[in-house]
Amino acid sequence: MMMARKQDVRIPTYNISVVGLSGTEKEKGQCGIGKSCLCNRFVRPSADEFHLDHTSVLSTSDFGGRVVNNDHFLYWGEVSRSLEDCVECKMHIVEQTEFIDDQTFQPHRSTALQPYIKRAAATKLASAEKLMYFCTDQLGLEQDFEQKQMPDGKLLVDGFLLGIDVSRGMNRNFDDQLKFVSNLYNQLAKTKKPIVVVLTKCDEGVERYIRDAHTFALSKKNLQVVETSARSNVNVDLAFSTLVQLIDKSRGKTKIIPYFEALKQQSQQIATAKDKYEWLVSRIVKNHNENWLSVSRKMQASPEYQDYVYLEGTQKAKKLFLQHIHRLKHEHIERRRKLYLAALPLAFEALIPNLDEIDHLSCIKAKKLLETKSEFLKWFVVLEETPWDATNHIDNMENERIPFDLMDTVPAEQLYEAHLEKLRNERKRVEMRRAFKENLETSPFITPGKPWEEARSFIMNEDFYQWLEESVYMDIYGKHQKQIIDKAKEEFQELLLEYSELFYELELDAKPSKEKMGVIQDVLGEEQRFKALQKLQAERDALILKHIHFVYHPTKETCPSCPACVDAKIEHLISSRFIRPSDRNQKNSLSDPNIDRINLVILGKDGLARELANEIRALCTNDDKYVIDGKMYELSLRPIEGNVRLPVNSFQTPTFQPHGCLCLYNSKESLSYVVESIEKSRESTLGRRDNHLVHLPLTLILVNKRGDTSGETLHSLIQQGQQIASKLQCVFLDPASAGAAWWLTPVIPALLEAKAGGSLEVRSETSLANVVKPCTKKVQKLAGRGGRHL
Repeated sequence: MMMARKQDVRIPTYNISVVGLSGTEKEKGQCGIGKSCLCNRFVRPSADEFHLDHTSVLSTSDFGGRVVNNDHFLYWGEVSRSLEDCVECKMHIVEQTEFIDDQTFQPHRSTALQPYIKRAAATKLASAEKLMYFCTDQLGLEQDFEQKQMPDGKLLVDGFLLGIDVSRGMNRNFDDQLKFVSNLYNQLAKTKKPIVVVLTKCDEGVERYIRDAHTFALSKKNLQVVETSARSNVNVDLAFSTLVQLIDKSRGKTKIIPYFEALKQQSQQIATAKDKYEWLVSRIVKNHNENWLSVSRKMQASPEYQDYVYLEGTQKAKKLFLQHIHRLKHEHIERRRKLYLAALPLAFEALIPNLDEIDHLSCIKAKKLLETKSEFLKWFVVLEETPWDATNHIDNMENERIPFDLMDTVPAEQLYEAHLEKLRNERKRVEMRRAFKENLETSPFITPGKPWEEARSFIMNEDFYQWLEESVYMDIYGKHQKQIIDKAKEEFQELLLEYSELFYELELDAKPSKEKMGVIQDVLGEEQRFKALQKLQAERDALILKHIHFVYHPTKETCPSCPACVDAKIEHLISSRFIRPSDRNQKNSLSDPNIDRINLVILGKDGLARELANEIRALCTNDDKYVIDGKMYELSLRPIEGNVRLPVNSFQTPTFQPHGCLCLYNSKESLSYVVESIEKSRESTLGRRDNHLVHLPLTLILVNKRGDTSGETLHSLIQQGQQIASKLQCVFLDPASAGAAWWLTPVIPALLEAKAGGSLEVRSETSLANVVKPCTKKVQKLAGRGGRHL
């Protein structure tokens, strides 16, 4: 039952007639009052279906066509709406007008020969087969448009919208229009049908006209007034819904919104739709080469596109798309321009780096000069069409060369001027550096070792600060200081050599007392070469100590001129020109895995170390090979007789890592030297990663003079040696008559074992005696030498 009742409910239908000033140009002016636009916007609200131009001047054929149908009214069609009370209704819209003959410019003759005011107030309209009107273009081309007839060819009007144009119409007097409207209202009132006054073209409204129109409405039984703009689509629906509410009292009363408030709401709606549409375009369109046809197809299903096109139309949507494309293209061109402008200084540096060549050239002349350079085409491309940013070159991403017509632009000219200025500044900075160096060289205030803070006030001026940073001057000053310090040191070395007699009476260990150092400084103090190092006293004292060490140990390593020592240079020259047989054998031995290498330190005072080293080398082959029991060893010896804390007497060097040490002594003094040297060497490596010197295998050996094999002195030295060996946890070997280097036979295998990770263990005296027996005659011969021997 409920379902049947719902099916019987019919949608209410209302027939509305839109009326207002009409007639010839003399009566209504050069344009109408906006009745057609009001109907158009209500019936077909989409922006693409809205037309501003609706002419009332027609040919006889158009007037007799099925759309006009020889009538002075238009049927706009049927509209379905859900109004404010959410109840759907249908409306048939009719516009009462007056069509003018394009030949006579007088109203066309029709079946109803009545003046407009009487005809417009008609409530019964009839026109058989009359077609729905769309736009002026439809007239004469009815077959190209939808053909929908007025239902049953007749309509009964339920209410009227009375239009008043409040804009400043051309050739129209508003007071005359208001008089016409007043007469028209009087005729409409006789029908007893609801009437709503509609103010049209409020987007161009004149305040006085609007005020007068409201006054008129108040004087006519308080007519309701709706301010509209069909062009802006403001309050159009409100006008029709207000009339429907008056026709059907059962509907809720419509709230009338003032024009500017409604315009604000409409503008916000359009702005929101525009923002969403622009976001959609920016998300879809990333390339400036996209076209509207393909992009619009992609967007058709998107609500953002549909909403904006509905409100503003396809043309505005296309316009925003083209603006986005233009923006993308502009950004693309600007990116390319920035790349070209960034490369332009590099091109200038490569092609015109010489200031003398371009110092007085303008940018135009420099452009001609660039074309003559051999690498011109490496940096530039000459285009047939210009400017470059209006050609297809903007999309030629593979060609990174600079369009040559870019040189005609202001930024390029500015970059050229900047290039000139840079070259001039660089030249000026070079001149300032040179002037600063000359100032340093000629200034009497700049002495070796003087800090920059003290020297700055004497040598700096405003020009220096203007052209260079202080860090640059500090760098130049530092280099200058190094030069004058090196020169002062060289001159001081010459001074020390000139006063060699001062160093003759020093102790053998090259440790001058404070008194002696004072004497040396007093003697040299008046010399200018001594005073030159006044601010470098520590280095001056170090040079004195180094010189003293050289006096007592004159080697190329201790030479003050090292590495410019003549001995070292001659040795390097000979080694670079000639290859010794031992070098060839050494190369071969490097590839022989059967040869063990032993690095051996020989520690002894008063020539003991050097004499033993020479005797060992005498037992070796020409390439420093030593044979024991048929096994070949490669020996590298480092005799040490001085202070082990000096680098020249260090146990290890970057190229020499010792595997063991032979410690020689023949007196209490030499034994004390051995103990002190071992302790100093161990102390120097404490806390370091490479502290293997602490565990370096040691062998303590007593050396005595020939024939002195017994006696209280020898016995005392043996006892002391044994005590020291126990303290140092090393092997002690008694003196014997076997020869100079016979200890090597038991020591070398023990060193190899310790090198592999074991501890040093040398065989006992009994076993040593057994080893000595098969020694070679050469060893026995060495044992019988005069002087010191083992």
